[in-house]
Amino acid sequence: MWTQENRSKHQQVRTSLKRGYPTDVKDEEWRLITPLLPKQAKTGRPRKTDLRAVINALRYMVRSGCEWRMLPNDFPPYQTVYYWFRRLMRRMLFRTIHDLALMLDRLCNEREVLPSAGVVDSQ
Repeated sequence: MWTQENRSKHQQVRTSLKRGYPTDVKDEEWRLITPLLPKQAKTGRPRKTDLRAVINALRYMVRSGCEWRMLPNDFPPYQTVYYWFRRLMRRMLFRTIHDLALMLDRLCNEREVLPSAGVVDSQ
C-alpha cells in the first residue's frame, strides 16, 4: 500500500541513488543561500518547484555552457529554470548567490575570502 511511510522510504532510496553533478550546491552553500531566496507566498498556489534543484540547474548551465533547451532531465523543466533565473536576476540575487558561493569556496580551500589581486588583459 502507498502510505506516507512507504513514500518516505521510496524518497530515501531515490535520493541515495541519485549521483548528482559536480556543480550541485553543497549543504554549507545551501545554508547560506536559503535566506536570500524569495519566501513561499502566503496566498495563492503552493510552490511545487524545489529551489535547490533550480540553483543546481543554473550552476550546471553556467559551468557546462549548455543551452536552455538542452538542460538534462535531472533538473526541473527549462521553462521553470528560466523563470527563476529571470526572477533572481531582477532582484540582483544571482550575483549575490554567486559571490557567496565563491567566498565559501575560497574559505574551504584555505584561501583569503576576498582576492588580493586582479588580472587585466587586453589585446
